[in-house]
Amino acid sequence: MLAVINYGVFFGLVVAHTILAAVMTRFFRLRLDTQAGWIGYSLGLLPILFFLSTLVVTGALGLGPTLGSRLVVFAILIGLPVALGMTIDLLYVAQPEDVELPQRQ
Repeated sequence: MLAVINYGVFFGLVVAHTILAAVMTRFFRLRLDTQAGWIGYSLGLLPILFFLSTLVVTGALGLGPTLGSRLVVFAILIGLPVALGMTIDLLYVAQPEDVELPQRQ
């Protein structure tokens, strides 16, 4: 039963990281005025945020399965969600040029 809970927490963390990566990538694409600045912020800030949440959930709380290698855990919990989140934003969400933002007062 404990293994099911550990894998459920692990899968939930992957899904949460992927959703957060897609939302934050969209935020950076909409708010930054540069052509490629969103790439730097997405590839720079998201892994740091995911690393911290991974340390809290798998380290401090002791949840998640033992996959044998730290590299595998970080690749699945950090690399995969960043790649999937950016892909979801780039392929399945409207381009920032097509989105109308409210006027600032």
